[in-house]
Amino acid sequence: MHLNLGDLVLVLDEDLSGVIQKIEGDIISIETQDGFLLKFEVNELVKKNKDDTITPNIFSNSSLHSVVSEKEIPKRKNQPKVRAKDRFEPTMEVDLHIHQLVKSSRGMTNHDMLTHQLDTAKHKLEFAINKRIQKIVFIHGVGEGVLKMELDYLFGRYSNIKFYDANYQKYGLGATEVYIYQN
Repeated sequence: MHLNLGDLVLVLDEDLSGVIQKIEGDIISIETQDGFLLKFEVNELVKKNKDDTITPNIFSNSSLHSVVSEKEIPKRKNQPKVRAKDRFEPTMEVDLHIHQLVKSSRGMTNHDMLTHQLDTAKHKLEFAINKRIQKIVFIHGVGEGVLKMELDYLFGRYSNIKFYDANYQKYGLGATEVYIYQN
């Protein structure tokens, strides 16, 4: 780079520019826009061409729109809409049909099966209460209604729950929904 008297120069690493007034070897004196005479080494200055302007080059690689959109605060993404019907769907289902609970009911009396079903129901209910799950559906089937009666008795011993027939369209008459009040 060759510098001459009268050249407009920019000072590297500082917000200064000026016109060269004096050249003494590697030391160059420039006069700033404010009229000050300052000395710099040659490697601290860069020649400014008359047509060099900083503004057109700022957005040369990207559009103004993309720069502005980077700076904007992003809008919140919409949460997926949950239908009211789905919002009230039970979060837990427990199928108490004996073939769902044991590999084989061979050798089990009706009393054994009923006891196993009730133990499972009690454990699942306690689990739901501890995990703060609000709704459970116990699928007991229609049958003779013995299991349903026993479940009603079991649920009646809890003060923090209410229970009622589950969604008829989904379960028919063979299920009871339990709602657990959270405190």
